[in-house]
Amino acid sequence: MIYVDPKILARVNQWLTPFFDKKTQHEIKEMIAFDPEVLEDSFYKNLAFGTGGMRGIMGLGDNRINKYTLGKNTQGLSNYLKAQFPNKKIKVAIAYDCRHNSKAFAKVVADVFSANGIKVFLFSELRPTPELSFAVKQLDCQAGIVLTASHNPPEYNGYKVYWEDGGQLVPPQDAEIIAEINSLKYEDIKFEANEKLIQFIDSEVDEAFAEASIKNGTFKTSQEAKDNLKIVFTSLHGTSITMIPKVLEKAGYRNVLIVEEQAEPNGDFPTVKSPNPEEPAALKMALELAEKENADIVIGTDPDCDRLGVAVRNDENKMVLLNGNQTMVLMTHFLLEQWKKAGKLNGNQFVASTIVSTPMVAKVAEHFNVKYIEGLTGFKWIAKMIKDFPELEFIGGGEESFGYLVGDFVRDKDAVTATLLACEIAVQKKNSGSSMFQYLNTIYNLFGNYREHLISVTKKGKQGAAEISAMMKTLRENPFKEIAGSKVVRMDDVLKNETTDFIKQETLSLNLPKSNVLIYYTEDGSKIAARPSGTEPKIKFYISVNTSEKENFEEVLQKKIDTIAAQLNIS
Repeated sequence: MIYVDPKILARVNQWLTPFFDKKTQHEIKEMIAFDPEVLEDSFYKNLAFGTGGMRGIMGLGDNRINKYTLGKNTQGLSNYLKAQFPNKKIKVAIAYDCRHNSKAFAKVVADVFSANGIKVFLFSELRPTPELSFAVKQLDCQAGIVLTASHNPPEYNGYKVYWEDGGQLVPPQDAEIIAEINSLKYEDIKFEANEKLIQFIDSEVDEAFAEASIKNGTFKTSQEAKDNLKIVFTSLHGTSITMIPKVLEKAGYRNVLIVEEQAEPNGDFPTVKSPNPEEPAALKMALELAEKENADIVIGTDPDCDRLGVAVRNDENKMVLLNGNQTMVLMTHFLLEQWKKAGKLNGNQFVASTIVSTPMVAKVAEHFNVKYIEGLTGFKWIAKMIKDFPELEFIGGGEESFGYLVGDFVRDKDAVTATLLACEIAVQKKNSGSSMFQYLNTIYNLFGNYREHLISVTKKGKQGAAEISAMMKTLRENPFKEIAGSKVVRMDDVLKNETTDFIKQETLSLNLPKSNVLIYYTEDGSKIAARPSGTEPKIKFYISVNTSEKENFEEVLQKKIDTIAAQLNIS
């Protein structure tokens, strides 16, 4: 006889009541009989909101993305919206990506909102996530939802919630909404749609978003120079194909080659192992096309078009993929240069990044006498900065995971506008006889040679979650005394909200929301952070090293990274 934990069985039995459709009940009975491991993973917990909202494997159960878990979340959000905006006509916007079931899930979410008397603006076809953030503000909505799992594998989907400012949920709202959701039974979900309250949207938002993107992402560059820039673009089977080619053309970039094999939206992502522009393999076809056509720049976006990978030609005329930190440094330095040339820097501006990103952004901001603000991982924290510092004008900000935001018309990372900005940097540098790669080296010469490296360790399921928890416990309770031969001088424990200075032998409070992150700082300027992912079954280690040496610095930095990785035993 197959044993099932009584606590899990109690959760399972809720799904065998008449409220759930017969097909669902039948499939769950099949799991009980034949697949207890999947049953346990499907029901042992509720899906939680992480750094990028709620993501999970599609399937049946409390720990899966399905009609009922999405319906319960939407019912809870509907209740919360009504409590927060009494006597107001509440409106929400909904978008979705290319993933399996995204369109159907978006309609389920729209149905539940409308059944609760809430007006819904629903994109009739897939659209980029940043356009949803824009639509929330453009249409004067109180909230927005996008159905996406970003770059996760094909079996995943997700549910990202945006508030009326266009930014994702942050504390205390996320906890308040989760409490409301957890107070509900599945039987409380209202699934019967009021179709009169569901309005399909398309071109009117597209046009406004494109205009705003061009306004923020381009500067005065001649058409002749733009015609001389050859761009290779791939959407990696995602949503960006609906917007980026149009915006590039509208901005005057006509010499664009699209990777046709990856242009059709497809939730199986058939030409790549992972639709993640952080992975060099994802851009293999684009890089091959760039070499064949002698292109200047390659840009690839993830499935929901909030992150981008950029490749440029190095001094040997070979295409090289920039990492997220390098792209962020280039974009931030270029934006500040443009603002300075225009006489727009007056001390009331800021740029932003995150605690696991390169320290170079802070150095660039200091060079231009612009304020630098740092927050937790996830763009919801950068959006919160914009809201928390209304006296300051936001110029741009990014994080190491290939996301960048230009200006304040969107409040999430935006690969549409960042693509324009990358092309603008490339065209201006090429037109002046330089290159994007040489520009990056110029910045390194100014601020020191920095290199970053990310190591992700995947640990799936309930057992994996326990292993990740144990790894963090060990790092927290038995901190390194030295890393790669350099003494650890400071450790930040963001979960405890404290920083320990090992030189002064003192512990002080951190001015950050609590999060399960540990950061080690060494005497030679290295920085190593450990953090469980909020959206994937992974623990991530972020390594940042630097040197003032001018000769053989690449070898020096790589040796440091390899030594640190070996000590962490995670290479």
